[in-house]
Amino acid sequence: MNQRLIASSTLASILALGLTATAPAHAGGNEGGKEKCYGIAKAGQNDCANLAGTHSCAGQSKADMDAGEWKFVAKGSCASLGGMSAADAKKKAEAKK
Repeated sequence: MNQRLIASSTLASILALGLTATAPAHAGGNEGGKEKCYGIAKAGQNDCANLAGTHSCAGQSKADMDAGEWKFVAKGSCASLGGMSAADAKKKAEAKK
């Protein structure tokens, strides 16, 4: 019985470590020298929820280069990719109203 308990505990530990190791880069915030860059995601290639709150998952953007959709990019590279910060994207959205 002890061997079965040890084997089960070991397997559970390995599975738990595997799940934490494969967590998305954005799960903990702005990690790994990355930043959110708005307005550069192609349809279906956004990283997470949009500014408008109409969806909360990755891959749900409907249009290319929507100012409310974002992708993680290397810190400092957003402007060179033609993107915007969250503040700039919010201003652009307000201007449309």
